[in-house]
Parts: sequence; structure tokens; C-alpha cells
Amino acid sequence: MADMKLCELGAGAAAAAIAGGDLSSDALVTAALARIAEREGELQAWAFLDRERALAQAKAADEQRREGKGIGQLHGVPVGIKDIIDTADMPTENGSAFFKGRQPRHDAAAVAALRAAGAVVLGKTVTTELATLTPSVTRNPVNPAHTPGGSSSGSAAAVASGMVPVALGTQTGGSVIRPAAFCGIFGFKPTFGLIARPGVLSQAPSLDTIGVFGRSLEDVALVVDAIQGYDERDPASIASSRPNLLARAQEDWPLPPMFIFVKTHAWAEAEAATREAFGELVEHLGDKVEEISLDFSTERGVAAAKTVQNVELAHHYGPLLERAPDLISTRLANQIEEGRRVNGIDYFAALEARHEFNASVEGLIAQHGYILTPAALGPAPKGLDSTGNPVFCAFWTYLGVPAVTLPLLEADGLPMGVQLIGARRDDGRLLRAARWLVQNLAEDA
Repeated sequence: MADMKLCELGAGAAAAAIAGGDLSSDALVTAALARIAEREGELQAWAFLDRERALAQAKAADEQRREGKGIGQLHGVPVGIKDIIDTADMPTENGSAFFKGRQPRHDAAAVAALRAAGAVVLGKTVTTELATLTPSVTRNPVNPAHTPGGSSSGSAAAVASGMVPVALGTQTGGSVIRPAAFCGIFGFKPTFGLIARPGVLSQAPSLDTIGVFGRSLEDVALVVDAIQGYDERDPASIASSRPNLLARAQEDWPLPPMFIFVKTHAWAEAEAATREAFGELVEHLGDKVEEISLDFSTERGVAAAKTVQNVELAHHYGPLLERAPDLISTRLANQIEEGRRVNGIDYFAALEARHEFNASVEGLIAQHGYILTPAALGPAPKGLDSTGNPVFCAFWTYLGVPAVTLPLLEADGLPMGVQLIGARRDDGRLLRAARWLVQNLAEDA
């Protein structure tokens, strides 16, 4: 296959071709590196890339397969890792001059799981400063004059441009859903605690969640299946059986799923293109969707989320500001100071409010269907001064519910994401509903 054709392969298709002997990991990784060489100068998606190491991993994967040894579900498939997730053989600098040259001694739990599944870790993708709102150098592959979103900027751009079929990111506010929407790919933020976080930079541990970027729902499900699992080192880790998300996502529905269109308070800020596109989507879905006005305040929930994030961020990043204030951006320094000003009563009230909100949201989903809402205010903003507003994502991240963004809409040549929300620990059925929606719209296109 030609390099471009190989770069269009999804992770599942590539893994199957390698397992069947129809494709070598060496050829796939070589094609990925060629694609990176072609577009990296413009997009700047990679914080660290070791071509020789990547090719050595690929050759070792091919040798293992030829010898008939057991192989994992991602054997020989190249992946990108957001540069706040530790890798024992590559630097992890957290998008910050403070950590320049930092070399972890161990892989993060998620990276170790990827390697156990046979994946080839191609390199580290660019993140914003300490995974916050200060923009990175990465540009949007659809239109480099626009932001790719953040903080998982490099992972989204790398997948969208064909450099890798899948990549890991993280979300504390909207850092998987928003970049995926802006770059026109699938982004999945699973239930909080489904993927263990040892070896991942702690910003706000009550919110931090590992997510996945891919060019299909099946691919993001495949990766989460490979890396999910309980880890006693992570207090949030879910101690339960591992659901097979890919199998569940591929199941057919006996009856079509139902959706509820929830605008939230952020709708008042949504761009005209978003209002028009979602109006058409709701009209198209007809009796499969119901617009519902919530009986609780998502604005209050987003404020609580901000309180939790800023307090925990101040705790983790405050010492860095004290040690080297010249290495912390003004934007982040202000956020740290804002978190320091919150009193303890308000912080614990913000944490506890989640119980009330979750009860309402899960009752809503059980009674009416999956929540459908925009992923962002509009398409990717022009320029690199901002990564966009996470207001359509922050409430759902705060609740710890699974969310997925689907590249189903566009405006002015730029993609816009449709965000679906499911109940906690019901990730597989959320992905199944998302698959139905994607197929339904494709059939009617």
C-alpha cells in the first residue's frame, strides 16, 4: 500500500492486517514517519520523536509475530502519547520549561498497558502548559490558521493529520472533547476512574481523566479496552470487571436509541453556526430526539467544577510558581492565585454537589435517552491565542460521566463536534448509541 493509504488505516484495521501477515509494523511505522516529515513543520504536533527507536520497536513487533509468539490487540500499531503521561524511554516535559529534560524512570500505567498490547509508542505529543489553558505551538490540521484546541493539542492534530491512527490525551475540563471536535475526529472521555492514572501529571485529581483520540468509534473503544483496569495506586480507579467496550459498541440495537437535546446555559454563548447546525440535526432525528429543559443549573455546576479545578491546581502547581515564577505563564499564575483564594468550605461544597447533579443526570438518561449537546461554542477559533472555551464540556467532566464527540457537522469548511453523554460506568452503551447516530446520518447523507 502507498504511504498515504497506510496512514489512512485505523488502529483496528492495521492491527488485523499485521496479525494476519498482510502488513508489517515496519511498513506502517515507516509510513507514519513519512507523514510526520511531510506535515510536522507546519503543524508542530510532536514534543519528542525518536525515529530510530520507533522503527526498532516496529521491527521487534514483526519478529515477534513471525516467531508465532502471542500478540496483543494493538500489535505493531503506532500511537502518540500526550506529553504529561510518563514514558520510561522518552522525556516527559509536561509542556513546561520547568520540566525541560525530565526523564521518567517508569512508564505510566496506561503506557505500560499499551506496550503490553503490542503498540509502538511513536513519541510524545505537544500539550499546553501543564495541560492548562495557555496555548501551545500546535496548529489545526484542517486549517493551520486556527487552534487545534487544548490541552491535548498535539494528540488531536497527530490523529487528524494521519500521523498516527490513535493517541492518548487527558481531560480535566474539555481537553479531549474540544480538540477532537475542532480537528474533526472522534474523542472519547470515559467514565472517571475507568483508566488508571499512575504516571500522569496531577492537575486536579478529582477531575483528571485519560481519554483517547481516533478516526473511528471502534478505534477509541479498542484502545480503552487495552488500557482500562483497576490500579490500587489511583484512589479513583474503579475496582470492577473490565467491560468489553468494542464488543458492546458494535452490537445492534433491537430498537433505535433515544436522545435528548440539552442546550445547557452555554447555549446562550453558542455561535450562530452551532445553533443552525444543531437545529438541523434535531430536525433530522425527528421523534428520536426530545429537547428538554433541565430542572437544575448547569451554570452552578460549571462554577463548582471551576472551584474544584482551581483549588486542586493551586495545590499541585503552586509550589512550581513559588520555586520558579519566571517559568510559569501569567495566565497560569493568575489561575493558581484564584485557586488559593477559595475557602475550604466552598471547595468541599463544590465536591459534594456532584452527588445531587449526578442523581438528576442519571435519572434523566434512564428515563429519556442519551444526552446530545454541542462539544464547543462553534468551530475552532482563528489564531493561536486561545484553545477555545470548554464550557460545553466542563460540567460533564465534573460529574465523571462518559462523553464522546462525533465529527458530524461543519461550518465554513471547519468541523464541529456533536457531543453525547451517557451514565457513569455505561460507556459501552454510550458508544453503541454514538455508532447508531453516525451510521444513521451517513445513510441519510
